[in-house]
Amino acid sequence: MARGTDRRTRSGRLAGDVRPAPGLLLLVVAAPVEAIAPLGAEPPGVPVAVVCLGRGEPGEAQALGSALAAARERGHRIAGEPHVLDPRDDAEERLLDLFLDLGPARVGTLDPDPESVAVEGGERKYAVVEPPARGAAARAALAAARAYQEHTGRPVYVECRRAGADPYASGEAASRYPRQSRWLTRGTDGRLSVHLLSAAGVLCWTETVPGGPDWGGPELLETPPELMPGLTVLQGSDGYVRLFGLRRATDKGAQALEVVTAAQYQSGRPLAPWQSIGNPNAREWERARQVGFPVAALDGEGTLHVFVRNVGRGISTRRQDRAGRWTGWEHLRGRRIADELAAVPGPDGGVDLVARRRDRAEAVHWHYDPASRGWAEDRTVPVRMVPGSLAAAPEAGGVRFRYADTNELCLWRPGAPAPEALGGADGGGAATGAAGAAVQGWSCTVLVRPGGDGTTAIGVHADGRPDTGTWWAPGGERSLVAPAVALDAGGRAVAAVLGTDGKPRVMRQREGAEGLDFEPWRAL
Repeated sequence: MARGTDRRTRSGRLAGDVRPAPGLLLLVVAAPVEAIAPLGAEPPGVPVAVVCLGRGEPGEAQALGSALAAARERGHRIAGEPHVLDPRDDAEERLLDLFLDLGPARVGTLDPDPESVAVEGGERKYAVVEPPARGAAARAALAAARAYQEHTGRPVYVECRRAGADPYASGEAASRYPRQSRWLTRGTDGRLSVHLLSAAGVLCWTETVPGGPDWGGPELLETPPELMPGLTVLQGSDGYVRLFGLRRATDKGAQALEVVTAAQYQSGRPLAPWQSIGNPNAREWERARQVGFPVAALDGEGTLHVFVRNVGRGISTRRQDRAGRWTGWEHLRGRRIADELAAVPGPDGGVDLVARRRDRAEAVHWHYDPASRGWAEDRTVPVRMVPGSLAAAPEAGGVRFRYADTNELCLWRPGAPAPEALGGADGGGAATGAAGAAVQGWSCTVLVRPGGDGTTAIGVHADGRPDTGTWWAPGGERSLVAPAVALDAGGRAVAAVLGTDGKPRVMRQREGAEGLDFEPWRAL
């Protein structure tokens, strides 16, 4: 049975409450029924609490109660009955009260900027069919999570469920903003760094000396206000780390979104000032808020290419040359796509972009030719992918994904007649890799991915030769985002996860070991 929430001071706790276990996931929804799908996507054992900004339609509370009872039977730890807020109260203020009371490490909420449905006709219009209360609940949750972290200093991570997502879709496939991958990098000084986006901004951990084992942090990097809960991390051959995200540009309109970027030129140092590169649909901010999440790649000349899905479900791109000059937005006409893209440098010095087609398993491919400075679309891509599994694989010259018919992890290099199988059909989500690790005298690529039981799986194959076979072994830790891997200053593979308690952990390849053996996980 749902309970209302009583007013209290922010230094106190609600009488009779039991503080939940660490790593609490707090689901914030507009109405009770909206918590059922994200609850079902969580693995057993996760502590969960639910907050509803309204009571919903008749029968919704009972439906959520049944879902919570079933979740308990699956092993979830449910922290009391759902909280239902009084609609007369300020939602952000009341949510902050609950955040301070419950201490969540994670927040799950709805889509703050749902996509519209295109209406074809004499005049092309875009209608948003998602109830406005859902977007309002999501925006209130984002603001409260940010205020909570700023008030307490405790990191909290937010994930938004995409409007209209299949209720049975995995968390990766249903996320409004793609989950982070490739968030572990090695700087020009040889030190590894972790960049993770929290509710209050980008958190950074950095090795104190090249090769570890000690780390410093977290340091909250200078981050523009109201950055949406997603972050693309790009590292080029120059070693610089570039960050990309979406910011709610309230100075341009209450719901406006713009693409922003910043660079970190040295490990452990502050970011250069964030820069807005606008929005391809900026003339109409109500439509511009539906823009997809940015991905990026550097070509052989050092030109930076940034890509987003636009409101028409096509691709829009901008380029920045080495002198810092930006082109305008260019629209790549072609098939409609989902908000799932991956960009990698091409072997000819250009850039390859792969995207999953909208509502389909097929993919499309664009190639940027540096000689003609033009784009060509390839619709004959031998790729059928599981939603939420596409990831750039620049160290392999292609993209990785899960094959739709078998769930097997695959690598496809643009221009190849078929993808190469990597095994690992258990589990879901994206895989990342690092090439050049020494394993029994061989130069190998080390892969990390979510395994069948939700914990991280570690794989290895000879560099450039996945056809010789990939060997997988359990890694033993769950991750809230795609696991990451990089080589340290000594050439050892280092795997990283964001634990379910909200704390990053790393494990390092054991020096001189037979085969691919790792030291124990270490919390940062």
